[in-house]
Amino acid sequence: MKTISTQLSYFLHDVEMRQNLRLLFKYVLALILVIALFTVLFHVIMVQVEGHEHSWITGLYWTMTVMSTLGFGDITFESDIGRLFSVIVLVTGIMMLLIVLPFAFIRFFYAPWLEAQIQSRAPRELPQRTTGHVILTSRDAMTDVLTSRLAREGIPYVIVEESAAVASEWFGEGVSVAVGEIDNKETYVRLRIESARLLVAGRSDMVNTNITLTAREVAEQIPIAAIASEDDAIDVLQLSGATHVLPLKRWLGEQLSSRINAQSSGLYPIGIYEDLRIADLPVHNTPLANTTIRETNLRNLTGVSIVGVWERGRLEAALPDKKLSGHHVLVVVGTEDQLSELDDMLTIYDVNPNAVLLIGGGTVGAAAARALKAKGVCVHLVERDARRCHLLRNTCDRVFHGDASDYDLLQEAGISEAPSVLLTTNEDAINVYLASYCRRLNPELRIVSRITHERNLDAIYRAGADFVLSYATLGLDVIMSILSGRDLIVLGEGVDLIGRPTPRSLQGKTLAESGIGARTGLNVIAIKSGGVTQTAPRGDTALVPDSELVMIGTSDQSAAFSEYFG
Repeated sequence: MKTISTQLSYFLHDVEMRQNLRLLFKYVLALILVIALFTVLFHVIMVQVEGHEHSWITGLYWTMTVMSTLGFGDITFESDIGRLFSVIVLVTGIMMLLIVLPFAFIRFFYAPWLEAQIQSRAPRELPQRTTGHVILTSRDAMTDVLTSRLAREGIPYVIVEESAAVASEWFGEGVSVAVGEIDNKETYVRLRIESARLLVAGRSDMVNTNITLTAREVAEQIPIAAIASEDDAIDVLQLSGATHVLPLKRWLGEQLSSRINAQSSGLYPIGIYEDLRIADLPVHNTPLANTTIRETNLRNLTGVSIVGVWERGRLEAALPDKKLSGHHVLVVVGTEDQLSELDDMLTIYDVNPNAVLLIGGGTVGAAAARALKAKGVCVHLVERDARRCHLLRNTCDRVFHGDASDYDLLQEAGISEAPSVLLTTNEDAINVYLASYCRRLNPELRIVSRITHERNLDAIYRAGADFVLSYATLGLDVIMSILSGRDLIVLGEGVDLIGRPTPRSLQGKTLAESGIGARTGLNVIAIKSGGVTQTAPRGDTALVPDSELVMIGTSDQSAAFSEYFG
């Protein structure tokens, strides 16, 4: 009954549907009047022309059988006037009953009712028992990745959508969605915002400000993460009540800029977990090239552990006999002092003193240029928008106005001597093309790029990119770090920290005996037990009951862990 009442409410409150119903009722009224007129004329002709008496019910019966083309033949006219009248009634019935009425019924009643049924599928409120959920105010590439991760982690979520039709379509796809206006506080009351874990405002800066102020009227303590497209909006969102303001585009540029080769070899810090520091270590132009992981002897020399190896976008297990080449990037973990010692060992090796090539001067590119300038890295910008060239002329050492596919322009910008190129255009197809083009022009180049859609990840790595990061992945990492209460760690596309309770099948074994790395590719970087976190555990560390394994890997490797160990 609740579903029927919801459909009826939606049906009757829609302005267009009410107009349709009025038109349908007018037509039905006109049809009744025509039937009544023909019934009267039947009696007039039968009495005055044919000389027969019939009841009014008989007249209505004859009119309906003729108009509907049933024509039983038990009552007929014998005069020409009567038969001409029968033809008129028959043709009118064909037009009004068999053609216009079905069309009017479907157009003005059945189709709107069916639409009301479809559009009322998506709920407008959450059950009262709902708690600990995440409320999302938009759906885009980032939220699609985020909702998949939340579902995998067992964290309930709901997306607010203003259009009932769109919400019903998403609901049919299995998305947890609710219909509501994002600037109406009643929406957040129905979504149980008081018991929610987090509200993510992912619209434009102005809309996010409105969302934040509206939500604060209902729940003063709810954590709100608001995404800021422009740096100027950060203060406004904070004053509006946002707990976390996320300038993701600027952070994306900064993250990409930290992955380029410039000046000398060294580590790229990417995150902190407890007392551990996590960093990337490019093998290119270091003594680590052409050695096995065992032969690097980094653990004995510095205490740093190699927990993974990036190879063209894939994080592979750090097996002792794996041979390293110049295009590999190691993921290493250690304490601050250990990583500092390793960094000092590598800085004596020059990578390339020439300028880094930056292609694309939008919001992400501008943030990358500023980050590189702060590090003292020389940057050459290639940008086809003259306005952006003008805005970044003081940030970059040299600015080249034109199309990056122009061979002469890239040569003038220094593609042949550059240590790295950073691709920050917002078109995946352009970045894929430029990755392939730049790789052909300079095989020794380190290519770092952004992407928008995860489906293009394999293509851009095949084109020659060394490191790729998307806006969606960065947003996922930021939101998950807020939910888990840990520092932000951006390992790379599709890779994250994974926490799992120690399976019963592994309890009592040592870490080396477990075979986690060999079977799944996951790398254990810490073990939590009894409120104590043991970082960088050795192979002889025992796995005890009621402990938790903290590992680095992909979602596929996490699934393999569950399959092997339960």
